[in-house]
Amino acid sequence: MGQRTNSRLLDFYLGVGTDDRGRYLREMLQWPDAQLEKVHDYIQWMFPLTEKSAFNIHAPVLTPLEIDEFRSNPKLRQNSKASFVRILGFYGLILSGSHPSKVKRALYFEESSVNWISPGNHNHLRITRILKSLLTLGLEEEAIAFYGCLKDIYRAECAKSSPGISEAALSFWQRAVNVKQREGPI
Repeated sequence: MGQRTNSRLLDFYLGVGTDDRGRYLREMLQWPDAQLEKVHDYIQWMFPLTEKSAFNIHAPVLTPLEIDEFRSNPKLRQNSKASFVRILGFYGLILSGSHPSKVKRALYFEESSVNWISPGNHNHLRITRILKSLLTLGLEEEAIAFYGCLKDIYRAECAKSSPGISEAALSFWQRAVNVKQREGPI
């Protein structure tokens, strides 16, 4: 298959190793939406961070060397983007355009949005992780495009009598991508 590294996370992302449960990234990318919703210990492997997970003690913690590798290795960047595209599909969103990237609602958005657009939904925390991870791994353009789409969805939710996304959730997402300095108030 490929050569192994000294990093379990890099091996996982290069397709030559598994997560702590013996699952390959390529398998996770094929999971149906119901499995992505039901299983809670994969997101930390697909979207790693530099801090320990409060929810998965076996989750990898990114090192500076791994971050450099993600930012410079085309295969790791390609697989990071594949993870992002898959999770967007779960949320009923798609990545379009090449430069600049744009995230927009897919035709099946309304059907998929029931997975995550509801007050206090655990996917709001996942989205914060995803945004932080994308930025850390070198997919800044994608993170900003995702945030822009999320902000549009939030605005539409605010027009409803019972919004499914709170101002607090949007605030976490905004801080995750550090856009406050560029945009001002919501």
